[in-house]
Amino acid sequence: MSRQQREALDALLRSVPRGGTPPTIEEQRSGFAAAMSRPAPEGVATRRTVLGGRPTLELVPENASGGGQLLYLHGGGYVIGSPETHAGMVGELALRTGLRTLSVDYRLAPEHPFPGAVDDGLAAYRELLEAGTDPRELVLAGDSAGGGLSIATLLAAREAGLPQPAAVVVFSPWADLTLSGESIRTKASADPIFTAADIQAYADLYLGAGDPADPLASPVFADLTGLPPLLVQVGANELLLDDAVRLAARAGAADVEVTLEIGAGLPHVYQHQHGRLDEADAALDRAAEFLTAHLPVRTTVG
Repeated sequence: MSRQQREALDALLRSVPRGGTPPTIEEQRSGFAAAMSRPAPEGVATRRTVLGGRPTLELVPENASGGGQLLYLHGGGYVIGSPETHAGMVGELALRTGLRTLSVDYRLAPEHPFPGAVDDGLAAYRELLEAGTDPRELVLAGDSAGGGLSIATLLAAREAGLPQPAAVVVFSPWADLTLSGESIRTKASADPIFTAADIQAYADLYLGAGDPADPLASPVFADLTGLPPLLVQVGANELLLDDAVRLAARAGAADVEVTLEIGAGLPHVYQHQHGRLDEADAALDRAAEFLTAHLPVRTTVG
């Protein structure tokens, strides 16, 4: 662990200009892409495909054993982000697990409000099963909004009578669109990225006329009974800390095998800082170990 790395990252994130004229949706998307996009790591081949009717980025690590698959749902507040903006982090997870990985470009708000993203997540999951993927050899992961969406996808799959996958990992999940977690207020000065107003704006864009307490929008209010083993990783320095804590507690109360990791002094989806932050690489290692440990055929962690 490196205190110096954490402090340098915090200072860098706080240096981003705030205020002024609010950017348009397109400006937010292009700005996020410019700031966050990193290529897939060496040893991971990528190609564009389609899954569940949506464009999808397939990432195949050179150490893929054919023993399992990973379905990934990216973050971005349901408004920004894409498989390309997350190719670096998702590629690192693919390489560490040795799993063929499919990162879905689900529809974004406000053009496609709730439950559009959930419908796309479910369609992708359903197609994998219908194509013959054994659910025991399938795992899910997602970050931020994609973390909440991963859980919502599994809830929708359960309601549709589909089997659950082997395991799921979520990084800094956005799981409460009512913004009722105490950390929205108590971590206001600690979070170097978001304000409560930022998060509320994304919630409004995604929900449209939808109910923010709907369990498919806010899984902290869902009955999580029957979901697969869950790993939740979150930074201590983020407004969404309580989303992760309450999601894990809700899972535990439903008799779901759950592990919660809170990274001291770390920001939202700190795993994006792989190669720059020791804690990010260690977290990705643990996430990969968790996923592969729940597959019937163990794959080699790279």
